[in-house]
Amino acid sequence: MSSHPKVGERLASIKHVVLVLSGKGGVGKSSCTVQLALSLVNQGHRVGVLDIDLCGPSIPRMLGVESHQIHQASSGWVPVYADPDKRLSCMSIAFLLPSRDSSVVWRGPKKNAMIKLFLSDVYWGELDYLLIDTPPGTSDEHLAVVEYLQEWNPDGAVIITTPQAVALADVKKEINFCEKVGLPILGLVENMSGFVCPHCAECTNVFSTGGGEGLAKHMEISFLGRAPIDPNLVMLLEQEDKTLVPNVNEPKENEDEREKTASIVETYQRCELSKIFSVIAKHLEEKLDEKATAS
Repeated sequence: MSSHPKVGERLASIKHVVLVLSGKGGVGKSSCTVQLALSLVNQGHRVGVLDIDLCGPSIPRMLGVESHQIHQASSGWVPVYADPDKRLSCMSIAFLLPSRDSSVVWRGPKKNAMIKLFLSDVYWGELDYLLIDTPPGTSDEHLAVVEYLQEWNPDGAVIITTPQAVALADVKKEINFCEKVGLPILGLVENMSGFVCPHCAECTNVFSTGGGEGLAKHMEISFLGRAPIDPNLVMLLEQEDKTLVPNVNEPKENEDEREKTASIVETYQRCELSKIFSVIAKHLEEKLDEKATAS
């Protein structure tokens, strides 16, 4: 008999459940989650993003849906959609807070209850992917989500790191956590691997490069790819209107003249990083296909 039957009911209509993890804060885990989601949507998939970073939810702001509200239907909570075609949905505690500046001051049991509520009460509908964005570390939120998902065999985790040694040391702990709880590691992404100049497009290795790839080789896990810092992506994720194509070289007073798209899904395709994350997303799909074949 299942210990969390409602979670199983929700997951039954979702093909792949992938956690995005990092033992280190500030490595761009949430921005990588958003880019993976956008890339998978651009490849024709239906994607949901569950933000369980309860104390620092940032996914709604990055997707441009921070001001939206969730609704209760007979089938459960309805997630917020980030595009007109309803191919990209999102759920976060940010939708339940009175303002962006409201803090969540909860102990472990209340966090665990909230995560269980997200997993059992959100009606995602048919999804190809559910990406779960987690806070840094190996604490309450991670243990709770793994416990509630474990009997339903989540596909695994994507690990995010930056190239420098101080980040790699903490990411090793996250890899160790996955091994201890039996969560498969699908691969590792080296984020912030260089800085792309917005003027000449030359890439400078601000934080060095290759550390993540070296760690993946050392720990014998798949390396999904590396992504540099791109000022235009930063601009897109921070601006309120996600339909404006970002261009950091364009003066702010010329904003009315900037090109517009239908949604963030289309706008993201105009960023150079979309080409890199398209390849990373394809590598993730290949890894999932390998896993399915092996089982």
